[in-house]
Amino acid sequence: MIPLHPNFISHIQNELPSHLSLTDFIDYCNQPLRKSIRVNTLKITTPNFVDIMTQAGWQLSVIPWCDDGFWIEGNEDIQLGNAIEHIQGLFYIQEASSMLPPTALFADSTIPETVLDVASAPGSKTTQIAALMNNSGLLVANEYSASRVKVLHANVSRMGASHTALTHFDGRVFGEYLFESFDAILLDAPCGGEGTVRKDPLALKHWDIEDVTAIAETQKDLIESAFLALKPGGTLVYSTCTLSQLENQHICKHLQQVYPDAVEFVSLADLFNGADKACTEEGFLHVWPQIYDSEGFFVAKIRKTASVERNKNQPKQQKNFPFAVAGEKQQNELRQYFKETFSIELPHDDVIMLRDDEYWLFPAQFMTFIGKMRFQRIGIKLADAMKKGYKAKHEAIIALSTASGAPRTIELKAAQAQDFLMGRDIATQSFEEAAQQYLAKLAQGEMLVSYHGVVLGVVKHLGHRLKNNLPRDLVRDKVNLSL
Repeated sequence: MIPLHPNFISHIQNELPSHLSLTDFIDYCNQPLRKSIRVNTLKITTPNFVDIMTQAGWQLSVIPWCDDGFWIEGNEDIQLGNAIEHIQGLFYIQEASSMLPPTALFADSTIPETVLDVASAPGSKTTQIAALMNNSGLLVANEYSASRVKVLHANVSRMGASHTALTHFDGRVFGEYLFESFDAILLDAPCGGEGTVRKDPLALKHWDIEDVTAIAETQKDLIESAFLALKPGGTLVYSTCTLSQLENQHICKHLQQVYPDAVEFVSLADLFNGADKACTEEGFLHVWPQIYDSEGFFVAKIRKTASVERNKNQPKQQKNFPFAVAGEKQQNELRQYFKETFSIELPHDDVIMLRDDEYWLFPAQFMTFIGKMRFQRIGIKLADAMKKGYKAKHEAIIALSTASGAPRTIELKAAQAQDFLMGRDIATQSFEEAAQQYLAKLAQGEMLVSYHGVVLGVVKHLGHRLKNNLPRDLVRDKVNLSL
């Protein structure tokens, strides 16, 4: 049995809706959480992914609130994190309930152009938002913990999200620094984690109401700041993986009390078929574990109906921005290099920037944010300038390559893809005869390798072998074959 603190049980008994029972709640808290994944549509279509993995023996059941989310059964022995398809970014291991906030944020018919994710790491919701934006506009992803920023960047890169800018701040600064700058904001707030007990049995062992009330004060500060950073007419989704109303309904009502003329609660009762089962009278989703056999979660959608007053102590402009727009000649050379070597057309809507000998691709929408605050990572690094020509970066290849079948791209078999991800070279003799003939006709030098029709990375064709150019920090000790 999972240790549930008696004070928590007493507290939550008063919070449960009348149509739900405490016995069911405790029973579901003691059941293992179902495995769930989300297909990364930046790299592969959902039908194609389902077809591939069904052939591998996976049994996929659609999650009602996410067209690209699935509960997974079958192949119980496989470690999802070591699967080739996970390493190459075809899917993200994500709890089903956590797919709700981005779905709610994008429930409107128009795709927001500028989005802020206030508390991003490790990146499940950030990369879901990037996919829903289809790598357009600008997604600012913030993480307060310095150690988790690196994890966030790794996941953003793995999933091929190109239109992001990463920041490392306390989320309470955004209302001041980026006042009314975003069309949509996700605040998946730090919380008591009461809904996570099915995957973390010790989550509620030391539960204390004083801890709940203390974190609620931080949540109030965060939601006020996020609301200030939101444009009039924009939407804010506030979510937690906890259950107490003190961290959920009360926080939203606090915001309404602070800005009574600008806050409108948007009902999520029709977000998906069955959403009404978890809907509160305010239109929030309060997901108890027994409703959908998932983690506990809370989601609220708030529209900003009018502008609000800004803090008079406006921040100073940031100085010494280290990037400059690359010259026309440099841009043309770089575009030609990517096109001729990798069949990649660099987007003309984005901006090629230069820092020392590094070339970067910035989202066009980022340019208005220059000087407003400090950013840890912007867009994607395209290439390094060499004495002769350029050297493409892995993250650019992953984010910008469209599909296999293009010139200077060769599809790998499962065992070859496994070798590549483990940092090994690939002997040209290991290919079938037709592929060997293709390689023999190809000029030696840089080229791409793919698997499932999705590019894995760069190799250097040396004639008898394909030299592995996978960055050393991405080399894996263990890679599992799904097929």
